[in-house]
Amino acid sequence: MLAELLRKAARSPSGGNVQPWKIYVVNGESMDRFQAFIAERDIEEPGYDIYPPGLWEPHRTTRFELGEQMYALLGIERDDRAGRIERMMDNYGFFGAPAAIFCFLDRRMLPPQWSDCGMFLQTLMLLCEEAGLATCPQEIWTNRSQAVTDFVGAPEELMLFCGMAIGHKDEDHPVNTLRSERLPLESFAHWI
Repeated sequence: MLAELLRKAARSPSGGNVQPWKIYVVNGESMDRFQAFIAERDIEEPGYDIYPPGLWEPHRTTRFELGEQMYALLGIERDDRAGRIERMMDNYGFFGAPAAIFCFLDRRMLPPQWSDCGMFLQTLMLLCEEAGLATCPQEIWTNRSQAVTDFVGAPEELMLFCGMAIGHKDEDHPVNTLRSERLPLESFAHWI
């Protein structure tokens, strides 16, 4: 199923048909090996900044509010630093999902190819949804990029873009009831 979904996702838009994505799939026995491997590795210096330094408004507030809403649903108080860190660390277990992908691209690629990877990943996510699967894209893996690179055997000229957990949605888990707020249309769309 994953192979077919990836084949279909490869039809996503790609400027000049460059198709910069390189995908490594971890599932079944390799997921078990990966979990044991990653448990032995430390968090690293990030491969790239996930958010711009000094995030400005309204982006700072929308990011902050989403975190507050998520932790409230999970019953983790604002001052419960240990609880928040524990939840963040669940990322490294793919939140219990049985499969995952890691998306890499050549370090020489430019921002338009990063955009192509984003379109590929969005297409994959929509295809997974259509197939009855849930996904969770995870940029947090930039904090373990060398460990992931080592495990999957990616050549050094590739850089880890992100990971993505793939599995079945737990309808009873509180975090899956979260619906993030969106900025109003007039704040980002300008009619000329």
